[in-house]
Parts: sequence; C-alpha cells; structure tokens
Amino acid sequence: MRSWIFLQAELGNFHHRGTIFSFALKMSFAAVILSALLILAVMPPLAFLGVLPFTLALTISYSIALSWLLSGIVCGILSLVVGHAMHQLTVSRAEFEKLSRIDTLSGLLNRRAFAEALDSIDDGASLVIFDVDRFKAINDRFGHACGDAVIIAVSAILASAFDGSSVVARLGGEEFGVIVSGGDVEERLQKIEAVKTQIARRSIAADGCDISITISAGIADLLPGRSKEAVYASADKALYLAKALGRNRVVHERNALDHTWHHHLGEGGLGVQGAVPDRDGTQRAYGI
Repeated sequence: MRSWIFLQAELGNFHHRGTIFSFALKMSFAAVILSALLILAVMPPLAFLGVLPFTLALTISYSIALSWLLSGIVCGILSLVVGHAMHQLTVSRAEFEKLSRIDTLSGLLNRRAFAEALDSIDDGASLVIFDVDRFKAINDRFGHACGDAVIIAVSAILASAFDGSSVVARLGGEEFGVIVSGGDVEERLQKIEAVKTQIARRSIAADGCDISITISAGIADLLPGRSKEAVYASADKALYLAKALGRNRVVHERNALDHTWHHHLGEGGLGVQGAVPDRDGTQRAYGI
C-alpha cells in the first residue's frame, strides 16, 4: 500500500483535487474486499468449533454488512486525509521544482534549466550569450537597486523579443543566454541584431534616473554531432571579441574566426616571412 501511494505521487496523480476522492473510494473498496475475504477465511473454522452466536450464513452476512459500513466509512475518511496530504505534498514539490529552475530577480530560467534545455537541442538553432556592457560602472554610479532594474528591464525585453520556440535565461550577473530556434542562421542573426538595437535605443528609468545601456552578444550554431561544450565555448569567445571590438556588437563565431584569421595575417608575417597561419588550429580553438 505504501509503495502504491508513493507511486501515485511520483506519477503526479495527486496534482488535482478530484484524484483525492477517487483515491479514497478505491481505498474504501479495497478495505471492504479485504475485510470480506478475512471474514470468509475465519468464520468457517469458528462455526466448526461452535462458537458462533448465529448460523454460519447469518454470521457471514452480518459481518460483511458491518465491514461495508464500518471499514468503508473509516477507511474512506482516513484515505481522504491521506489523499489531501499527498495533494499538498505534490503541489509543494511541483512549486519547489519550478522555483529551483527560475531566477528570482529576472523571472527567467536559471543556468541549470538553461543547460538542460541546451542539452535537448541538436540542430536548427543558435546559442547566444548576451552581456550588459559596463554593468559594474552602472552599479558603481547609480547603485545596486538601479543595477537590478537594468537586469529586470533587459530580461523583459529578451523575453518579449524571442518567441515561444526559443529559450531565454539569466546565466548569472549581467549575463543572459538565449537558444534561438527557427529560421536559418541569417534570420536568427537579424533577430538578435534587432534586440541589440532595441536595447541601445531605450533608456531605463530607475530611482529617478534614466539609464542608457548597450549589450554585446556572442553567437554559435548548434550543429549535429557538435558538443554543447564546444558550442558554449565558441559563443563565449565570440562575446569576448564583441567586447574587445568596442561593445554594443553582435559577433557570430564565423566572424570571430575571420577576425582571428586576419589578425594572424597582419601579425604572423604572411609576405614577410612567408608563414601561413594555421587555420585548422584556429578553428579548433573556436570549437568549430
């Protein structure tokens, strides 16, 4: 019985109140059946010993009637109490699980939930890592309350800019992650650029101040057979390059690769020493 009850909770059957009454009815019926079987097993030996006050048939009839009345009612009440407790436990556990996946400040998914979502996607999407530019300076100048207001505002913009097929999360601090699904790479890039422009054109009101911010973004594509660690590392490197190139930029991993390639051409001495940079090594460095 204990295992069955825990199995019901694991299956989520106690989320709805109607299940409590169904559970109580099943338990009452089971109790009555068990009582009747026990009566049928015990009464014949007692009748054989001559200790029954009535005939065997009459005693069994009375006993089964009482078992329906007493066992059914008592077990039904107890089952309602247990079912209600299981309902509360199941609802509380579901709420706890939900809260454990949500960032409390932004209302977006947290890093843990984002990592799980990323693991479930193989292709047809791009990973974007957004970072608010010069966020420490915002905190230092306007205070942490204004910094929180910036996080909340950026979260709202990201949540509204990407449709339900995309996954938006706060990865920590001023860093956000988005899995942009649907369309081809160019369409996804246009959407990301539009978000960057929207944030740059909007000022955020907090504590009587209007704060203008910009964001930078690094992008990497999810491809069949490519590890999620490589995708994340490549997007992170692209973000680093966006910051290094002056911020308020969107850099795709292929642009990061081209930049590194040209950087090697400028510094590595092509035409000076005749050395050709190792493009394959650069690709491996960017997880491509």
